[in-house]
Amino acid sequence: MHPAVAALRARRPVILPTDTVYGLCAWPFRPEPVERLYRLKGRDPAKPIALLAADLDALLAVLPELDLAVTEGLLPGPYTLIVPNPARRFPWLTGDNPDAIGVRVPDLPAEAAEIVGAVGVVCATSANVAGGPNPSRVEEIPAEMRAACGAIVDVGQLPGTPSTVLDLTGDEPQVVREGAGQH
Repeated sequence: MHPAVAALRARRPVILPTDTVYGLCAWPFRPEPVERLYRLKGRDPAKPIALLAADLDALLAVLPELDLAVTEGLLPGPYTLIVPNPARRFPWLTGDNPDAIGVRVPDLPAEAAEIVGAVGVVCATSANVAGGPNPSRVEEIPAEMRAACGAIVDVGQLPGTPSTVLDLTGDEPQVVREGAGQH
């Protein structure tokens, strides 16, 4: 078993590469590992953290009401989509809006895809201190954050531009954050 899979299953945070930046990831199925991630990052608990999956099937396994029509042409890819969460699943990830949840299915590097695939889904946010620069290399991640993680997967330089965040909960898609995705 990969050390990152073991760490995630033991509820320890890990650092994984995505298609954009390095991500700080945790086991999403219980509040405690997610709360640890918030503390480690210094993130405001009112702000959401996205679910990240290796493929759409894994995402559907945990969010069966997800409308795949809204993800068409966007996932997999460099997007974080804010979608309706009518069942209010994963309330510890949704920040101050339990009726919506962020989802990502990036084009993961092979090793990261295997790790995420082995656990189903993770929650993920950029591996930086809240408001800090987005890490395109492991060396750019704060040392205290790296030390607190159960595993780090280093694949070298990443593009460094975070995902584009699109809110798909209203009548028209809204760009919340410009990023790597073209829309």
